[in-house]
Amino acid sequence: MREPANTSHDDDPSRRRAEASATRPGSDFRDSEMARQERAAQAGQNQGQTAEEQAEEARRIRRLQLMMNMVMQVIQQDRSLPVEQASEMVSDARRAALAMFPDKALAFDLIFWPRLQRLMRERYRMQ
Repeated sequence: MREPANTSHDDDPSRRRAEASATRPGSDFRDSEMARQERAAQAGQNQGQTAEEQAEEARRIRRLQLMMNMVMQVIQQDRSLPVEQASEMVSDARRAALAMFPDKALAFDLIFWPRLQRLMRERYRMQ
């Protein structure tokens, strides 16, 4: 006959880690100190902005995300779109993004440019 499954949590690795960290001296302090430092760093970044400025920046970020998603979807889904027009859409999207965030060209190049390059390579089989 088969024995019932072990219902104890002794084999649960996450539980063992939690119990081990709870028994380490000073672990709670280190964890809470790290969380406090993260909150302080985030507050320091937003310290010079009012709530209205933060809301406006959040709107611009959301608008940029929507715009980039639409550009990528059109390039990916429209089979009649020529490569020249797709390239123009990519350059227009970059220009619009830099108009919204003038000092963030590096961020655009690191975040969106690789996605757009990959999409163009896959869609038009470019090298």
